[in-house]
Amino acid sequence: MYMKRNLESIFESVVFASRWIQLPLYLGLIVGLLVYSYKFFIELIHMVSHAQELTEEAVMLGLLTLVDISMVANLIVMVVVGGYATFVSKLDLENHEDKPEWLDKIDAGTLKVKLAGALIGISGIHLLKAFINFEHLEIVEVQYQIGIHVVFLFTTLLLALTESILHKKH
Repeated sequence: MYMKRNLESIFESVVFASRWIQLPLYLGLIVGLLVYSYKFFIELIHMVSHAQELTEEAVMLGLLTLVDISMVANLIVMVVVGGYATFVSKLDLENHEDKPEWLDKIDAGTLKVKLAGALIGISGIHLLKAFINFEHLEIVEVQYQIGIHVVFLFTTLLLALTESILHKKH
């Protein structure tokens, strides 16, 4: 009986410690965020250095690209900070002046809804870019983007509804 309890305790410790396997994934996302930030500055430098010859449409598309990169970066930060704090280890930020307010209210379900909302924003930026650049795109490509955007909207609404129902029960 004692040996069974001891084996069970060891197994439970291993299962609980396995959450640290996610750490390299979060580190990889941080490296990816650095690469994406580099791409942001390359796009910004290109816009600034060619500002004289860019049309208003090209500037708008360039700015939307910068907004898109910024929104994806926000999504990555949400995944890294929220995921780490939710699934790996508590962040010791109680007295940190820059602690995000949303961090206190996050759980796995809320994180999913926030991520889905961010995906809607990113998808919306891509749609706006498509509408501005409509004459250079195939209609089927724009239809796919609209379809994907609608699926994101519908999925996010269902996730939010599910989370709302679950939180009311608790």
